[in-house]
Amino acid sequence: MLPALIAALALAGTHAEGCRAETRAAPAARARAAGYRPRAREVAFLDTLERRTFGYFWELSDAKSGLTPDRWPTRSFVSVGAVGFALTAYPIGAERRYVTRAQARERVFNTLRFFWTARQDTAARGCTGYRGFFYHFLDPASGTRFENVELSTMDSALLLAGALFCQSYFDRPDKDEAEIRALADSLYRRADWTWTQVRPPSIVLGWHPETGFLPYDWRGYNETMLVHLLALGSPTHPASPTAWGAYTSGYRWVSFHGQQYVGFAPLFGYHYTHVWVDFLGIRDSSMRARGIDYFENSRRATLAQQAYAVANPSGFAGYGERLWGLTACDGPLHKTLVIDGRPRQFHTYWARGATDKDVRDDGTVAPAAAGGSIVFAPEIVLPTLMSMRERYGADAFGQYGFVDALNPTLKRDPGVSQGRVVPGVGWFDTDYLGIDQGPILAMAENFRSGLVWRTMRRNPYIVRGLRAAGFTGGWLDSARTAP
Repeated sequence: MLPALIAALALAGTHAEGCRAETRAAPAARARAAGYRPRAREVAFLDTLERRTFGYFWELSDAKSGLTPDRWPTRSFVSVGAVGFALTAYPIGAERRYVTRAQARERVFNTLRFFWTARQDTAARGCTGYRGFFYHFLDPASGTRFENVELSTMDSALLLAGALFCQSYFDRPDKDEAEIRALADSLYRRADWTWTQVRPPSIVLGWHPETGFLPYDWRGYNETMLVHLLALGSPTHPASPTAWGAYTSGYRWVSFHGQQYVGFAPLFGYHYTHVWVDFLGIRDSSMRARGIDYFENSRRATLAQQAYAVANPSGFAGYGERLWGLTACDGPLHKTLVIDGRPRQFHTYWARGATDKDVRDDGTVAPAAAGGSIVFAPEIVLPTLMSMRERYGADAFGQYGFVDALNPTLKRDPGVSQGRVVPGVGWFDTDYLGIDQGPILAMAENFRSGLVWRTMRRNPYIVRGLRAAGFTGGWLDSARTAP
């Protein structure tokens, strides 16, 4: 019997009761929060966007192990973070009836079983992880460490968040769904967050079996709110309660294009944790002091990025109200070119972004930057995404939804490293990336039905982590924690 099976079974009744109490067809609270209701044409677009993006995870992940490629169609290693987004995608597919609940349940079970039984050891080869954490990238054939990559606290958190979502979603009191809850519980409880506090109370980025811990800790606003909440919520190996204060002590409030918010250049930092955690109406001490919540903070960051594109200080082609969005993504090449008499430094994969003192922009726009913000500012995101599809057609929107990136400034091919240039139009990536497809799908569903958020509001470990970080208010005040 799995270590946490009895506890998981005991929670089944509570989960099922909570699920029945939810109304799946209710209007999305986040649409109301932004004062925006999608029109019929926009709903049809979202139907297509979600269905195609779901296909990335369902069709490309290995059905027996659940291993998800980092990118496609370029052959690549497995991304542990993408597996976390895949686990989040499967219940969405079941709710949208792209697959049956039984099919989604089988895929989730296979994925969780693989990661629970995969070898955890200090050996440099032949292992998937250590101390309950996982290597950033895995070999697609064996599911073990890819080359010399690090054991990643952030990518492990993405996987664990997906597992906990499945734990709360598969809430029926039958054997198959009880096994999913037990596996998710066991995976989460195994992670030794105390081990990651090498320089207490901060949490380290990662670890190598050859050289030990990386010399960096997570601090300041970024995607690792999720790391800290999971670390604080652990019932077995929790991080020190002071970890949250150490993390938020690095916040930098910025004023950028008419918005004031906690600054972080790439937009993915305002998406990742928000995929699973509903921050609307709940606040920690940092947000209480400013009179906003993290939902509003992400909305402001989104509006600032659009305003930056409208201002277009560097004069990139195409930028404006309906073409904007900087985040970590692919790019055409790493080279300086002279375009229209002006030198332009282009990059391949790069953490693009913009704040008051940190602008990383080469004219490359990522659809995931806007797509992941749909819950925060649908009134500007939906027209932007639809315009990208209408303007660029199949070059930007294909088999699995949006390609990872595009750059209208590069209209002639100087020998790009990846993707292709459509003469006179611009550069288009030909790859899709799992860690960018995931937020597009999950946030579109949160916008439409609130599925991931309302499911995770029932997860006792998320509730425990939020309360340990000092969050109060809203839905959290009446939520249940684990026994």
